[in-house]
Amino acid sequence: MTRIFIVLITIFTLAACAGKPLVPYSTDFDPIAEMPSSVGNIEDGRGRFREIYCEVQEEHGRDLPDHMPCEEALMVVGTEPAATGRPVYLGPSRGGYLVGIVPGFGWDCIEGWLDHDNSGPAHVAKFGYESAFLEVDGLSGTSNNAGQINEFLINLPPEDEGRPIIMIGYSKGAPDLLDFVVSYPETAKRVVAVVAIAGAVSGSPLALESDQGQANLLTKVPKSECDDGDGGGVNDLRPDVRKQWLADHPLPVHIRYYSVVTYPDPETRMSRGLKSSYRKLSKIADARNDSQVVFYDQVIPGSTLLAFPNADHWAIGVPVDRKHKFAASSFVNRNNYPREAFFEAIIRYIEEDLTD
Repeated sequence: MTRIFIVLITIFTLAACAGKPLVPYSTDFDPIAEMPSSVGNIEDGRGRFREIYCEVQEEHGRDLPDHMPCEEALMVVGTEPAATGRPVYLGPSRGGYLVGIVPGFGWDCIEGWLDHDNSGPAHVAKFGYESAFLEVDGLSGTSNNAGQINEFLINLPPEDEGRPIIMIGYSKGAPDLLDFVVSYPETAKRVVAVVAIAGAVSGSPLALESDQGQANLLTKVPKSECDDGDGGGVNDLRPDVRKQWLADHPLPVHIRYYSVVTYPDPETRMSRGLKSSYRKLSKIADARNDSQVVFYDQVIPGSTLLAFPNADHWAIGVPVDRKHKFAASSFVNRNNYPREAFFEAIIRYIEEDLTD
């Protein structure tokens, strides 16, 4: 047990820096106005998403793990659009979508230790939403992983041919996905939506402070099934690399894009083990971050902004606390989040948006 924490601390947290953040933490600002011009026109879907998520929480979430009031689960940053007042459909899937999930950096290194139960996909399957985790190299660059995403999709069974595909990328899974839809346009014709959740879309300044050798320590995690990959994972998370890639590669216009920006209250919803990387990122960039990525770097250009979950970078996508109680009481002590209900709300929002 001690070994796993030494490795994780080495990779994901850096020594805390003294001094004030370049930009202080706040919820009193206009997030759309503060997006860089490179992300283009961002639509604000937060009002409708909140309606859907709160209804899912009320009707389906009370018996799910880590239930919390909707008002606590979602941050209000600036002024949200007003609620629409429209009814929220919570019945069986109407679109026949296949949902593909691309995990983040180092996932295949920690997956065995994490013993993830895939509870989000299992939950939405009750309503007819079929989903699958895609296997990508945890420590490789985006080009390599884009090829693996392509291979997965072109090798789907015949009964899945013609089904519309929603792709969700968590953390580095988001730039992996964007590389895929640009590099493999024929396969990407089947993709109707791409979602970034805590996505490192424009990279993270923390990658400037790290190197691939540090990342390769993840191969030492107990039950790890990863290797060093192509050696490009950390470099492809550098802000200069990601921003240049976005500038050089217009995204396909037939796909709708959505962004979920993790934005925890750093005093009450940030795990102890992530606070030093939060402070580091605050000092070198902006305190409005989730411990790994600044809020505006999580946004896909031209996308619809869905929500600011009150969750740190791990809490939204890496359920450590459910199987590792020692970790939950020490290193990842703010890891609880109603992920299953949130996952359902994302899919229901997209299904409604695509049929309107």
